[in-house]
Amino acid sequence: MTDKEMYKKFLPIAYEVEQGKIYAWCGCGKSETQPLCDYDREECKQQQVIYHAIVTETVFFCGCKQTQEPPLCDGSHAAALLECIKQQT
Repeated sequence: MTDKEMYKKFLPIAYEVEQGKIYAWCGCGKSETQPLCDYDREECKQQQVIYHAIVTETVFFCGCKQTQEPPLCDGSHAAALLECIKQQT
């Protein structure tokens, strides 16, 4: 895994949502269709968070899975990324 690939998982994921649609955000990080749940693992369904799009817009789903406001990014990735960098040095 390259550094770019490793660090990418810490960044928010911009996603275009459509008004009236429902999205299932992956809370476990194992989905192949990030940021959304792919429903491949029964145990992961308990970690998904349903997002109801009120308007059509670009939202930033959490990619690091550390957010305190799932499913949206709250900036928690900054601390998670810093911790990862510290562990590598």
